[in-house]
Amino acid sequence: MKKKIALLDCTLRDGAYVNEARFGTSAIKGIIKKLQEARVDIIEVGWLKDAAHEEGNTYYHLPQDAAPYMVDRQEGTEYVAMIDWDRYDVDKLPPCDGKSIDAVRVVFPHGKHREGIKVAERVREKGYRIFLQAANTLAYNEGDLKDLAECINDCGPVAVSVVDTFGAMFEEDLERIVRTLDAELAPGIALGFHSHNNQQLSFAPPMHFIELLAKSERGAIVDASLCGMGRGAGNATTELVASYLDRKQDGNYDMDAILDAIDTYMEPIQETYTWGYSTPRFIAGMYQCHVNNIAYLQRNHRTNARDMRNIIASLSQAERRKYDYDLLERRYLENQSRLIDDEAAVRALRKEFADRTVLLVAPGRSSVDKAEIVQAFIAGENPVVIGVNAICGNYVYDYLFFVNSARYDYAQNAYEAVFAKSKRIVLSSIKTEGDKGELVVNFNRAIKRGWPHFDNAVISALRLLNSIGTKKVAIAGFDGFRHAYNESYADPSLPTLNPDNRWDELNIEIASMFEDVRSSTKGRMEITFVTESLFDAAGRRPM
Repeated sequence: MKKKIALLDCTLRDGAYVNEARFGTSAIKGIIKKLQEARVDIIEVGWLKDAAHEEGNTYYHLPQDAAPYMVDRQEGTEYVAMIDWDRYDVDKLPPCDGKSIDAVRVVFPHGKHREGIKVAERVREKGYRIFLQAANTLAYNEGDLKDLAECINDCGPVAVSVVDTFGAMFEEDLERIVRTLDAELAPGIALGFHSHNNQQLSFAPPMHFIELLAKSERGAIVDASLCGMGRGAGNATTELVASYLDRKQDGNYDMDAILDAIDTYMEPIQETYTWGYSTPRFIAGMYQCHVNNIAYLQRNHRTNARDMRNIIASLSQAERRKYDYDLLERRYLENQSRLIDDEAAVRALRKEFADRTVLLVAPGRSSVDKAEIVQAFIAGENPVVIGVNAICGNYVYDYLFFVNSARYDYAQNAYEAVFAKSKRIVLSSIKTEGDKGELVVNFNRAIKRGWPHFDNAVISALRLLNSIGTKKVAIAGFDGFRHAYNESYADPSLPTLNPDNRWDELNIEIASMFEDVRSSTKGRMEITFVTESLFDAAGRRPM
């Protein structure tokens, strides 16, 4: 690294978290070629992993696996790959031959810098230049930073990078870390910075970092990726950082080549994969929380933002930085299972529902498309009409049943008049004290665990009705999910509770839960369908 401030592009390495490193051969070659044409100083071509390399993938077993993608290696460009300090067998690393990567970046977690540095020294013995990445640098106190600097000085790498792992740093945090390391590190060791976008700050801290280092004699490296592609909330964007360096520092980057790389290679990737800022990732940044905790709550429980924040807040700082799924599951259940005295509410429901058919109107499209059939059923049977987790169509509801606070809030705001005049049954996971016209019942009355999405609203309603002795239940609008969200619901603006869009898997899961309800209530509660449903026959699975 010869320039005072260097740009390192990590698209092919950090972006591998998004697409499991499956960029494809042409995209890997093309991105590297365009970054070379753009005169990007350091190109991170991917990871070194303890697994055989698959063509078109940026996980390499050995450096020579990367060589075929590095067309026309350029003098003046440095090519690096990353290893996790404890997840790559350095003994298998061949000596540097100058035909693929020049350097290896070794990343290590807080508290493991000595071990990480020892791994880096073994890499250097093979002839590679070494860079260090101090993950979660925000966790280092002043004493930690000085100890880190002392160990790094003994090692003498090309650079060490500050890493905002959780996207949680503010300017004062960065200043504290940079000033200490700049004062303690040997003069020839460059200082780098890798940001994340959890709090929409992936570009601002790198600019501040550059300004801090511009006043120092120390070299600086800024990590960025095309379109910010990277794990979770993503990173600073190469296009923004390059433009800033061109305008404000000593940059000389070809912006046309960078934009060509985006047009040709990144736009197709963005059509298939998503990354960047989101509310759950903001929560991860706010609490310096490992993104796997957030992913678990989204994947397994479709947890809304408010509950997610409360669950993460209930963890200690040390627990947040790791991911203990058993602990997280316990905290989720504690959050949802707010125990209340609901006997009065249950007695009221038993009295009103006694000897009457209950009609559950779910929010599937058929509740509107087949409204005439449903209204005819209501006219003929005079059932207790319950809207399930939503308000849709022109129904007169006796009750609204809510299992999710996002759906509760949406119904209250979007259908204010209907919401106000309808009595409501609300699970204790939403609130523990009901407003006027609300009956709050314990969450545990309505659910049975054993499936990832065990709190499906219709299934929960059926379990609650069975628990209070209801004999006959009819269902409308329980259609099953189609591949397009707005084709599945009577109200296409209804908040989604399945953010990963794995509709077929969800249909299979619901079918399994419904079969379990039917078998467990056989002889006690008769269930019929007013509109067609994927789940209208016991044991049937959606095709």
